[in-house]
Amino acid sequence: MAKDPYKYFRIEARELLDGLSQGIIDLEKQGVSKELIGRLLRIAHTLKGAARVVKQREVSEAAHHIEEVLSPFREATVPFPKEQVSRLLELADACGENLKSVFSTPEQAKPSEPPPEAEGAFTNVRVEIAEMDSLLYDLADAASHMGALFQEASTLDSITETAGKLATELASLSGVADDGKRLLAGTESSTADELHAALKRSHRVLRAGLDRAHRDLEAIRDRVSDLRLLPAKTIFALMERTARDAAETLKKRVIFEAAGGEHRLDAHVLLALRDALAHVVRNAVAHGIETEAKRSASGKPSEGRVRLRVNKVGRRIHFVVDDDGGGVNLVAIQDSLIAKRLLPANEARALGISEAAQLLFQGGLSTAAEVTEVMGRGIGLDVVRATVSRLKGEVSLRSEPGRGTTIEMMVPVSMESMDVLAVDAGDSRALIPFDAILKTARLANKDLVRSNNGVMMVLDGQAFPFVPLADILDGRRQTGRSPMVWTILVVRARGLQAAVGVDRLNGVRNVVVRPLPALCGPVPLVVGGTLDGEGNPELVLDPAALIAAVHSESESATEPVVVPPSSVLVVDDSLTSRMLEQSILETAGYHVDLAVSGEDALEKAKLKQYAIFVVDVEMPGMNGFELLEKFQADPVLRRIPAILVTSRASPEDRRRGKQAGASDHIAKGDFEEGHLLRTIRRLIGGESP
Repeated sequence: MAKDPYKYFRIEARELLDGLSQGIIDLEKQGVSKELIGRLLRIAHTLKGAARVVKQREVSEAAHHIEEVLSPFREATVPFPKEQVSRLLELADACGENLKSVFSTPEQAKPSEPPPEAEGAFTNVRVEIAEMDSLLYDLADAASHMGALFQEASTLDSITETAGKLATELASLSGVADDGKRLLAGTESSTADELHAALKRSHRVLRAGLDRAHRDLEAIRDRVSDLRLLPAKTIFALMERTARDAAETLKKRVIFEAAGGEHRLDAHVLLALRDALAHVVRNAVAHGIETEAKRSASGKPSEGRVRLRVNKVGRRIHFVVDDDGGGVNLVAIQDSLIAKRLLPANEARALGISEAAQLLFQGGLSTAAEVTEVMGRGIGLDVVRATVSRLKGEVSLRSEPGRGTTIEMMVPVSMESMDVLAVDAGDSRALIPFDAILKTARLANKDLVRSNNGVMMVLDGQAFPFVPLADILDGRRQTGRSPMVWTILVVRARGLQAAVGVDRLNGVRNVVVRPLPALCGPVPLVVGGTLDGEGNPELVLDPAALIAAVHSESESATEPVVVPPSSVLVVDDSLTSRMLEQSILETAGYHVDLAVSGEDALEKAKLKQYAIFVVDVEMPGMNGFELLEKFQADPVLRRIPAILVTSRASPEDRRRGKQAGASDHIAKGDFEEGHLLRTIRRLIGGESP
């Protein structure tokens, strides 16, 4: 698969050229203004920087000339000469002419047909995932309101039934009493019949309309949920780049293959999983694939093979990465455990492949002989475990000596929409993700097994620790709650199983899960919340936390400390620059967050701890120099190093950057991947992801 160096630049450059042309026309029609000149200068500067990054020198120079024409009018104190408008349009046209080859693709249509990108501008729009989430939440609110209307329809049903009974009773009372007086005229009885008929008709129409609206609303919600999903192939290019770079660094020959890219999953899930998959692919090349000499000696092809396969199983996506390398080096793991004094020698030597694999996922353990940019710090699989755990998924490792290793990650299709089983437990009602429920059963209380390790239940010859769900939700044992027969759920997550007892099952339904408000603080047992049909909040339980709560009755295991990769905040209003820097840093193993302005960066920097900032200078609103000055004024942020990566590289700009607090200064015109990575490692004290 050929790498497209203009993948993001192509999108950004077209938008910038459109904005530039429109701004110049506005300048001619409306005259000069400080805001308009400032906007045109920012567009030209962004285009210049982005063009330099992808080595489009002619475009960069033309954009620089546009800046020179506009700069004298920055303060809007003099009229803008008409001939200069023509000059600006000529320069903008020159940019477009030089970018024709960039905008064209190998699949370019015939000259008489519009280019695919030109058609895309009118047939495609870009929508933020956050906006889709907001729409999905609004639809969930509408669905809950619809549930309240169904309740009212049920009330109308009861009223209609009462009206029917009233009409019947009135009809039976019509006639003559013992004293010869007429009790009720026929017209009154007829009126009651008409009222009953009208109520039946209104109820029938209302119920049919509600059913139709409910179906339509569910269909719209499903469509919106589907629109949020991205094809798995979105990350295939990055995975191939990761494999290629690792192989090149280690002087190995590797073929990367990917399949199943058509399967779609939640953008949030795919984004979080991307870093974990990059670690797995990098490990497959570094630890799995042997050198050419070793492969030849083993009778294998000189080129190793790393495969990424994606499969959908129900509401879960399985990502499987396998290689045809030498398999997990059990002896090397045992040696590392002994050298680090993590296990006594006799226990380490007794480990099998499956036990060793579990230790690899805990972090701090590596089979590499030395630390390099690609391997040796023993945190790769730890990051994988932590990521998959955060996504409420599972990860497993299989290995066969001499044949290769397979790592499988199983995650939900979506963290927003899921099927849940509603249950009653004591005075509480809760929702449990349906795909975490292994089985259900009815079991007499007398058949539960009491032991020193707590209560166990035996089902199909297998024993599970058992706790009533009400005890877990209330945080205390409820004495006296021992029904004759329990409804039992066997829950599975992260390779562990446990059983909980509930009072009643209330059916399976699909819900939109929202994160709990920040004011709630951490709630260990809860993954999120939703609304029932009447608009009342309901909690969705975390299966892994639920199992841990059951097991804690008999043992007090603690989760290992997760050492996350170093986090970098990239601040640049240019899409091309942001995507390029993100790709480089994530391939090197860093966790990257993006900010499109100084204001955005300042807000994110106060919410999370970063190892380093990578900042552009020319941005709308607060520029890079001003942002660094804000960082320096903060007693916490001033300790974090910052690199300026900018088109402004004059001695004066470098001096001003240093005064503002920049730790280093890299010119976009001289941008080089290795230089950026070396600078970052030097500034964060030798840390590496």
